[in-house]
Amino acid sequence: MSRPLRVGVQLPEVERRVEWPELLTMARTAEDVGLDSLWLGDHLLYDLPGGVTRGPWEVWTSLAAVAAVTSRVELGPFVASTAFHAPAMLAKMAATVDGISGGRLLLGLGAGWNEREYSAFGFPFDQRISRFEEAFTVIRTLLREGRIDHHGRFHDLTDCVLDPSPTRPGGPPLMLGSTGPRMLRIALPHVDLWNTWWSDYGNSPAGFAGLRERVEDAAAEAGRAPGEVGATAAVYVQLEGGAGRVMGESAYAASVTPVPGDAAAVAEHLHAMAGAGAVHVQLVLDPITTDTIKTVGQALARLDA
Repeated sequence: MSRPLRVGVQLPEVERRVEWPELLTMARTAEDVGLDSLWLGDHLLYDLPGGVTRGPWEVWTSLAAVAAVTSRVELGPFVASTAFHAPAMLAKMAATVDGISGGRLLLGLGAGWNEREYSAFGFPFDQRISRFEEAFTVIRTLLREGRIDHHGRFHDLTDCVLDPSPTRPGGPPLMLGSTGPRMLRIALPHVDLWNTWWSDYGNSPAGFAGLRERVEDAAAEAGRAPGEVGATAAVYVQLEGGAGRVMGESAYAASVTPVPGDAAAVAEHLHAMAGAGAVHVQLVLDPITTDTIKTVGQALARLDA
């Protein structure tokens, strides 16, 4: 039986300090156990409880490294903030990672949300959606057409050429990391996928189905056919030893029920998410270790049976 949806995992962000040998072992393990994709958060800094400040490895350098040590899994930023790089440079990095991976990049894009890291690293936090709209135009045009001459409110590019081009004609699939009404209006005419975080839909198939219906309505208004823009979702799974998420989730997130971390429960939840219309899910594992990734592999075996 073919798998009803594609399943990926988010690699560690700042849950704990993870050095590169362990991170690469996780990436290889995820590929070995049959996962379809690997995702790395694009964040710079978090203030955690107890006065701890911690940051993850830089996402594009990390994606290049993961691409070089894997051969099959898709990979992508979850999701790339368009404010952290000039948009033409972000397109250049995406094309490079797509080339290193042999055409396995999925390009998640968003406007960002964590003001702390913007102020710490000197990026503007004002007018985030307006800035996203202009950056998104530059990024998608370069990746899909290879050239742009753009003179806008925030960016000025004169005959910018993206060379080498991405591995795949038309560039990597684009995924919108937002379900906000204005963001949907901007991106739905152009993206291949949309994504929602687990706490934004209650981490349940029913909650996801309701959200998907709203996004489908917005996609129809944007001129897209039913199901043309694939629906994806993060899913929070708590396994033995999980201590809960503390990385910027809202107070509402604390009341969300995680998926139990045994293989049978995970497989059952994934099957239900497929029934609710998801085409791809990104598992957020608590804790995230090589062993918990192996447990997910057991769930995939059940899903494929």
